[in-house]
Amino acid sequence: MATEKTVTPTEEQLEILEYNFCKVNKHPDPTTLCLIAAETGLSEEQTLKWFKQRLAEWRKSEGLPSECGSVRD
Repeated sequence: MATEKTVTPTEEQLEILEYNFCKVNKHPDPTTLCLIAAETGLSEEQTLKWFKQRLAEWRKSEGLPSECGSVRD
């Protein structure tokens, strides 16, 4: 069974990720995601995972459902 290596972004990488999340787009398209990944030095998968986790945190802080379009409570 393969284990996925967890990578914690550096402070500089987090600044780039947060900037793009807050100022550019909370839902980056594949091209934008690729550019953000290249800028941070993270893989596209790691970048996408960060955006998904950050979006869930943001939605929770805003009192919104955890998933867009969800009918669950």
